[in-house]
Amino acid sequence: MAKRKTFADKVAAATTEQGRHCPECGDLYEYVQHVSSVENEVSRSWKFNQKMVAVCKCNRSDVIG
Repeated sequence: MAKRKTFADKVAAATTEQGRHCPECGDLYEYVQHVSSVENEVSRSWKFNQKMVAVCKCNRSDVIG
């Protein structure tokens, strides 16, 4: 039979920080969407490049500005 979780086990699991940690500062990564606009050389139209970037205390000023 499966072991039942107590309320204390559920609270302990909910309060722990989950996710990847930065090796330099130890802070949790926060994922933000970085959108950059690029002009097409041939058709002279604009397109948007979107990517998810992991941000922490170390690189927040580089990514956000």
